[in-house]
Amino acid sequence: MKRFLFSLIIALISIAAFAQGSNQPPDKVYGKLFKDIQLLHVFADSKTFVDCTPIRNPNEIVKDYMVLGKDSILKQTLVLFVKQNFIVPVDVHSNYQTGKSEAVENHIKRLWNVLKRNPDKYVTGSSLLPLPYSYVVPGGRFREVYYWDSYFTMLGLRESNEWELIEDMIKNFSYLIQTYKHIPNGNRTYYLSRSQPPYFCLMLELLAQKKGNRVYAEYLSSLQKEYDYWMDKTAETKHVVKMPNGSVLNRYYDTDSVPRQESFREDYKLALSKYKKSDNGNETKMFSHFFRELRSGAESGWDFSSRWFADGQNMNTIQTTNIIPVDLNGLIYKMELTLAKAYLITGNKLQYNLYLRKAKARKNTLNKYCWNEKEKWYMDYNIATGKCSTELSAAGFSPFFFNIASKRQADEATKTLVNKFLKAGGIVSTLKNTGQQWDAPNGWAPLQWIVVKGLVNYNQKILARRVAQRWIKLNIDVYNRTGKLMEKYNVMDTGLKAGGGEYTSQDGFGWTNGVLLKLIALYGK
Repeated sequence: MKRFLFSLIIALISIAAFAQGSNQPPDKVYGKLFKDIQLLHVFADSKTFVDCTPIRNPNEIVKDYMVLGKDSILKQTLVLFVKQNFIVPVDVHSNYQTGKSEAVENHIKRLWNVLKRNPDKYVTGSSLLPLPYSYVVPGGRFREVYYWDSYFTMLGLRESNEWELIEDMIKNFSYLIQTYKHIPNGNRTYYLSRSQPPYFCLMLELLAQKKGNRVYAEYLSSLQKEYDYWMDKTAETKHVVKMPNGSVLNRYYDTDSVPRQESFREDYKLALSKYKKSDNGNETKMFSHFFRELRSGAESGWDFSSRWFADGQNMNTIQTTNIIPVDLNGLIYKMELTLAKAYLITGNKLQYNLYLRKAKARKNTLNKYCWNEKEKWYMDYNIATGKCSTELSAAGFSPFFFNIASKRQADEATKTLVNKFLKAGGIVSTLKNTGQQWDAPNGWAPLQWIVVKGLVNYNQKILARRVAQRWIKLNIDVYNRTGKLMEKYNVMDTGLKAGGGEYTSQDGFGWTNGVLLKLIALYGK
């Protein structure tokens, strides 16, 4: 049975390879070699091989491998073959550590140069999508720019007066939109089938603080193209969902339906555990659907969380495309307001009024379907059940970040925030501990900023300071113990490390650095 399932997965990959054509990800470039490397567990992390750089023509490498491993191959032989034909990447700054006596602000300012990457050069067979300007990577195993990470990183770059680097990163994102019609998850070929939470409009707002409103006119074309991508006007995606009252909201939806290339072995094993028996010839449809749900979860940036699980606990019940995420729709509401502003600045009042109406309609629809009066919290909406999700998450505070809620809702949700989400080290991601990294007991930098800014928007300044100072203290305590800043933190037991998910916690770390610098600037240490 397992052999049949494996063959089915390979067939799905081959179909996708024919459809995609250019900018092929590693599974399409290397075929059987890719699959053998991932399934024989040559590297502890599945992402390592997809980031490898070939030292000669990939076609020649594949040709030689097909002779070498025509039928079956031993792992040690494969390890040697990889060593002879590829440059294996190293984790970004994993050994970087300053003296523990150095102030954390200085540590971060030094880190910008460590995490900064200069304009890329094209390398045949590499998965890297070359960018024309400098950028900052998160750190650790994340060796490329990431979309939504970058906004929170920019918050710290602003405090470091790194305006040129901020603008370079925005130019890169504009370039990606103009080239690929959207901003991919990251600048890798294997990320082209999806985006991430669309923070481009907020990046423009940040840059406008320095350069004025001309920023909106300069990047209007790219902003419009990104909006069209999310509204399915130029891309063959299904991000738009018609709600029961005829209005529209958005969801996450990856255009591909094969195992994630950067997590191939993990997705393959999970599929085997989920589909142990044949189901009357429906395996192709079942596998495609399951892999799309995993990939769509990755588009959310919350990979992974009980938010996306039908049973609220187990990964194999993932149903991302059934979920209307409250935070995604807040972002698109902000995008619509930003488009309205950009069109007003450029003198197009017709488009200005159009996007104001779109934003107002989205705000009303979001309040109708995502505000849960019983829980006093904004919650995702499940289109399969026709009801609010039963999973409470910190994403439920995002409407306050985007000024979507009423004062009454703010007063009620603030009580829920204090009673359920505020912990010793800050805001916890969800109320469940499932072993996934975007669940309890973990807290993440972007969620802290969204909550703090949301509280300030509704004049809850004392609570905003309390949240910020708890997060600042936790970050600095860990820094004093380790000399590092981390991707995520355990906010419930601040003496323990954060964990869970598909990989070990990474240090660096772009958005932690950015949010921490911003919060220190506002609230001190």
